[in-house]
Amino acid sequence: MADIKSLDDLKSAVSGTVADVAAPVAAPRVPVRDALGRACATGKRKNAVARVWVKPGSGKVVVNGKEMAAYFARPVLQMILKQPFTGANVEGQFDVMATVVGGGLSGQAGAVKHGISKALQLYEPGLRPALKAAGFLTRDSRVVERKKYGKAKARKSFQFSKR
Repeated sequence: MADIKSLDDLKSAVSGTVADVAAPVAAPRVPVRDALGRACATGKRKNAVARVWVKPGSGKVVVNGKEMAAYFARPVLQMILKQPFTGANVEGQFDVMATVVGGGLSGQAGAVKHGISKALQLYEPGLRPALKAAGFLTRDSRVVERKKYGKAKARKSFQFSKR
């Protein structure tokens, strides 16, 4: 590199403008798949954690070795699992295999939904804007508040007695 002794020398040595340096171009997202052609993601909701694998198929959903209808018997929970597919407009195009632990059925359904959404956008990056706009890629951070000492529950106090 040439000897730079003044600001004019520095200006001539630097090629390009400051705007070109300050605004880096984001690299396009590439699909992330394993050796079996699946995308894997982790979803979380309350105390439930789900590992989800997504691959092209006929729309079959297996959770902990059981069909979706057998594991999540309530129609509301099944609807929650189908939301990412309807939001991305890819119903019946992907098979899902999930393992989920912790929490109750509602939290587990939310965890699987979060995992499906993350896995879909990893498998096909073009689906990311639709999933992001619907809010499916954001982890719902609401959890049960812990019980404090000196309290009946998290915030409820024991009955006050003046005398």
